Amino acid sequence: MRLFRTSAVAALAAILAACSTLGAVTAWLNDEVSFGAPQLQRYLDNRFPRDFDKLGGLVSIRLANPRLSLPPGEHRLRLEFDMGIGALGGQGAPTGHLALSSGLRYDASTQGLHLTDPELLQFDLPGSGSLIKGGARGVVNSLLAEYARSEPVYRLDPDLLEKLPAGKRIGRVDIDRGRVVVRLQ
Repeated sequence: MRLFRTSAVAALAAILAACSTLGAVTAWLNDEVSFGAPQLQRYLDNRFPRDFDKLGGLVSIRLANPRLSLPPGEHRLRLEFDMGIGALGGQGAPTGHLALSSGLRYDASTQGLHLTDPELLQFDLPGSGSLIKGGARGVVNSLLAEYARSEPVYRLDPDLLEKLPAGKRIGRVDIDRGRVVVRLQ
């Protein structure tokens, strides 16, 4: 009986280890490679919380607890954050919520996947009046545009990029059937 339990535990550990690497990318297949939401989520988890200063430091935005999903049947990802806004150098505790939808594009200079055409879906700041909320929305839209331009949502592994087939380069990035698909051209 003891041998059976030990074998069962070892088999379960092996299955769990295999599952944790299922989403790992090692090679280009048919001129494409795909990623699941868990891979992108792990990358984001290591990059947040983050503080962004806007308007010359007059306003600070803190984004924390990113939650990325690839909704089935949609061709855009959904990204949600807890958000706080502070003024005059103060940091705002993340009491608000921000949700956006976006496509993805590849940027060779960062070797990463960046948001493209982000669309603000939800913006909630508890306790703020409509005037403040309207002004804050403009700051958040500015932050989204800056973030999409300069910060990757996911950085491709340099080993993967070294395995690009001769004469090929990264072309389109699609979101298809709950996966991010990077296609070569």
